[in-house]
Amino acid sequence: MSLLSERQKEELQKSILEYLHANNLHDAFNALKAETGSDYTPDPKAKYAGLLEKKWTSVIRLQKKIMDLENRNSALQEELSLSPAKRAALQTDWVPRAPAAYVLKGHRSPVQKVAFHPTFNLIASASEDATVKIWDWETGEFERTLKGHTRAVNDVAFDSKGNLLVTCSSDLFIKIWDVQNEWKNTKTFPGHEHTISCVRFLPGDLQIVSASRDHTIRIFDVASTHLVRTITSHADWVRWVEPSEDGRLLVSASNDQTAHVIDPLSGETKMELRGHEHVTEVAVFAPIAAYAAIRELAGIPHTERSSRPGAYAVTGARDKTIKIWDTQSGQLLRTLHGHDNWVRALVFRPGGKFLLSASDDKTIRVWELATGRCVKTVEAHGQFVSCMAWGPQAPADPAKTNGTTGKAEPEKFVNVVATGSVDQTIKIWLP
Repeated sequence: MSLLSERQKEELQKSILEYLHANNLHDAFNALKAETGSDYTPDPKAKYAGLLEKKWTSVIRLQKKIMDLENRNSALQEELSLSPAKRAALQTDWVPRAPAAYVLKGHRSPVQKVAFHPTFNLIASASEDATVKIWDWETGEFERTLKGHTRAVNDVAFDSKGNLLVTCSSDLFIKIWDVQNEWKNTKTFPGHEHTISCVRFLPGDLQIVSASRDHTIRIFDVASTHLVRTITSHADWVRWVEPSEDGRLLVSASNDQTAHVIDPLSGETKMELRGHEHVTEVAVFAPIAAYAAIRELAGIPHTERSSRPGAYAVTGARDKTIKIWDTQSGQLLRTLHGHDNWVRALVFRPGGKFLLSASDDKTIRVWELATGRCVKTVEAHGQFVSCMAWGPQAPADPAKTNGTTGKAEPEKFVNVVATGSVDQTIKIWLP
């Protein structure tokens, strides 16, 4: 059954005949004329001349216009949803969206790590150019450069109050900088026998923990700079180490393709998390606020144990995957697939609903923890994204995270994310 009226059919046939005649397709012209029994004689002045081409191009133009309008409509919808009135309501679910608020330029080599000051609007960036730079993330302005290391600075971290900054480098040294005393380099630790990849203050800020290419994790006393403990848990380069909120556990990632859960007091490896098929780049403990979503994802019933810090860990590796683990049993709960290159950084959104990952595929991905779905992909940099950090958050009260209650206290935090890249820039992502 034809959708065209008799008149429309006649117009279409005459237009096709005109088109065939104009393009010297005489056999087709004669065949169509015979089939339709038409006695139409082509006439370049008739209204049917060129009509088929005109209609064809106008349909394509209309299709393009419809697509443009649909894109504009969705952009306006997004803008509307971020109007001041709605923005306040959406803050609890905010995740980075393009474009970045600021692009901080100044480093002369790839940016290795970024760290937010816990109270001031400052961010520190560590680079392969052997410097640390301090920036104001609210205005995007450069503040100062810290010089002292002689080779690539691989990590940077503030203590919980923001009084001290710690850095580590391929020059085999760890340095402490006094934030309140003009950022002076007040202490230098002869740290390891090879490149130092990662350094963190342990809760309480009296000790620091570092990871190195010499296969060890070391704990140092901040006041005396003395080495307190050497932990030999991995069989290869240790890329990452991070303490749990209460400092009772460490999680580490290594070139040996594993992550380890370690007791920092005894140096004992409590659990080996084995499952990645390439270098494990990053390992982080899940915050207590994320436990409910992780349990939902894995179908785990609520237990008293799983309200203690360090119950779950997440790892990212060069096999392009992210894995979520139960640290007590060593069980792999879920593998998240989506990145097209090495996974380099993992950050939980405060509140525990989302996990953010950064990768050498130049993107940030946002994962909804309860379902394991990737709900957003942000084209973040023009080169590999090497690091990422979420803005300042009030430290959890240890009295409220000792396992006596299953409910995490709502923490105060700021909606800001920073990423660093091989493209030598830091990007600040704001609502």
